Amino acid sequence: MKTFALLPLRGGSKSIPRKNLKPLAGRPLFHWTALAACAAEGIDEVHIATDDAEIADSARALGHPKIRIFERSAATATDTASTESVMLEFAEQVDFNRLVLIQATSPLLRAEELDGGLAKLLEAGADSLLSVVRQKRFFWREGATGVAVPVNYDPANRPRRQDFDGQFVENGAFYVSSRSGLLQSRCRLHGRIAVYEMPEETYVELDEPVDWAFVERLMRQRSEVGDHPSSIIHHPSPITHHPSPITHHPS
Repeated sequence: MKTFALLPLRGGSKSIPRKNLKPLAGRPLFHWTALAACAAEGIDEVHIATDDAEIADSARALGHPKIRIFERSAATATDTASTESVMLEFAEQVDFNRLVLIQATSPLLRAEELDGGLAKLLEAGADSLLSVVRQKRFFWREGATGVAVPVNYDPANRPRRQDFDGQFVENGAFYVSSRSGLLQSRCRLHGRIAVYEMPEETYVELDEPVDWAFVERLMRQRSEVGDHPSSIIHHPSPITHHPSPITHHPS
């Protein structure tokens, strides 16, 4: 059973230029999720799917034996390309059993959460899995006539927070797919779907500049108490960027 992680990293970014390489708490953004994937016991290889030579060099500079570089095509690296497009491109070229899609915009992700998700997938007998957070919010929907109706509670019997289960919301940190299910359905979530619950603060993603300071503060707090993915890695390397051609290392 080969389980690979895939981090899709484009060189371009509209909201935050060169976002994947932008320093966060002392490291390029994508290093945090790459380090978490490398430290996860259930992940055999960590594939950085990129169209950018500087990102590829930065990944190699981590010096970890699990790291591989996958040269994604220009078609899967456009502003309008779906994440599924690069997942499918990878699945059509590389042999594996399970794929863990990890998004660099979720740097609070830990190795133990990746391992927990993989364990939950097996425990549930599921085909795919997504990470979620639990939000205890009351949701409403406005109809075509302008009349609003509650979605997930009864206003006449408003529950106390401690008695309210809330709802699961995707936090975008990671997804697990089977190779066969991905290729057949063309979707990251297929068949029997399980969820893995993560802490509420992991709902924040680095899609806008306003998110950066908040997440960086959380990252530094974690570092101060030793909850730091890079502490598990035994080969820290200076982060240098020497652009070179991207090469694809087949598995």
